Amino acid sequence: MPGPTPSARPARAATATAAAALLTALAAASAQAATPVPSVTGPIASTAQSHPFGGAAHTLRPQDLAKLGYVEEEYLISGQANVYEWPAPGPAVVRTADAPYTTRVLVRRPISPKKFSGNVIVEPLNPSNLFDLNIGWGLSGEHFVRNGDVWVGVTVKPVSVVALKNFDPVRYGALNFANPLPLDDPRNCATVPADSSRTTENGLAWDIISQTGAWLKSQDNSNPLRAAAGFQLKHLIGFGYSQTGGYLYNYINGIHPRETARNGGRPLYDAYIVAVAGGAFAGLYPINQCNPAPPVPDPRRQFNNVGVPIIHIMSQSDYLTGIASRRPDSDAPGDQFRHYEAAGMGHATPDELYSAAKPEDIVKAGRTVPPMSCNEGPRSRFPSSIHFNAVFQNMDLWLRRGLPPPKAEPITVAEGKPVLDVFGNVTGGLRSPFVDVPTSTWNGASTGASFCFIAGHEIPFDEARLNQLYTSHGDYVNQIKGSVNRLVRDRFLTPADGLKLQREAAQSQIP
Repeated sequence: MPGPTPSARPARAATATAAAALLTALAAASAQAATPVPSVTGPIASTAQSHPFGGAAHTLRPQDLAKLGYVEEEYLISGQANVYEWPAPGPAVVRTADAPYTTRVLVRRPISPKKFSGNVIVEPLNPSNLFDLNIGWGLSGEHFVRNGDVWVGVTVKPVSVVALKNFDPVRYGALNFANPLPLDDPRNCATVPADSSRTTENGLAWDIISQTGAWLKSQDNSNPLRAAAGFQLKHLIGFGYSQTGGYLYNYINGIHPRETARNGGRPLYDAYIVAVAGGAFAGLYPINQCNPAPPVPDPRRQFNNVGVPIIHIMSQSDYLTGIASRRPDSDAPGDQFRHYEAAGMGHATPDELYSAAKPEDIVKAGRTVPPMSCNEGPRSRFPSSIHFNAVFQNMDLWLRRGLPPPKAEPITVAEGKPVLDVFGNVTGGLRSPFVDVPTSTWNGASTGASFCFIAGHEIPFDEARLNQLYTSHGDYVNQIKGSVNRLVRDRFLTPADGLKLQREAAQSQIP
């Protein structure tokens, strides 16, 4: 993977020195001010008349969490958040202090503390469709349950709050992302993004993410994961996907060092998984709604010496636009990093819609139901979960045992274009049986409405080609077994997913 150019190294060294000096100053100024724990209301009752938007029992594919030994609880959290400026690489600085906010948090946890792994995954809920998407749970909820992990989703953008209030004005009436600057204040810019409003402020997200983490690590009576309730939180992992993956770029590089300093050198978040965001593709967002995001190749668009492990994963839909997110993997103390590019995997998946609020709830929220199909056919059925489950497994091993994740080459690119195999699939990258024992060509982009341009689609091989590739059904199954066994051995697949793929191959009609 390409490293920094020689001309960039002195600039980065100067940046690191400036950041270290600012970090020292922040530590001195904040020595007595740990991250505040927000005020909490809840859990809020779910009734026949009122339920959480995107709640597990009210998604396109409903789940009975109780049968899995899990429970879902929704809370409202309130506090005061700063709005920040980010004039240069290093920690962000306060623009407007102590703006009141109220948002909602969904918690899915084991009913019995004995089943708790100690891992808590905090996901800023993705607002790209103008309502909250529970993408992390949709991709890896099955793995979380199997492992005993807790998943926490938090609403972080005003446009999602509008949808929530449309959906249930009583349940969500208290939610508040008000802009602390009045309309006649010149700092309240006249032009804001199309999904935003001058009366609200997108930049409250960063302290909301921090204070959610502080609450979950606290022993406050409102915290369902407190030790007195039998839970022992060991690792808090930040997860972001697409737009909220870009949010994590802001948070990790601009806010994480501030919070680490104010907490006596102890990070709030013990690790981060940043998904399908990087480089020129959702690789950074405005720190407040008046300021533009720093452009490529600003060093704030890359991770270096963060101090906690980071796994970064791109899909076939976005890796090329986001190619500037590539950097060498590292096991160095303080700079633990892995970069993956998943061959065949699409960005906008069916899973994110299966786990989203059911269509009638989306309509009630005043939003458009995203399409499952594009001009070329259904959104790609490529099972992104197999790669994300392995990422979560490997992060757990990295944190718990100090066992570094495996390394993978990026997708092969020559002269700005992917190098394809004879089947039209990309070469290199994070591999799977779907590209190593293929039955289809996997495309990362489609045409059509909404996010079809990053949904991807599949072109199945015809019977003649399948018969050329595989002499019999048994031959196909044996090749799948060989691929799966290698990938499980190398920790690119979880054992559970390996067994599932072998079972599906055996039950298939291929060739």
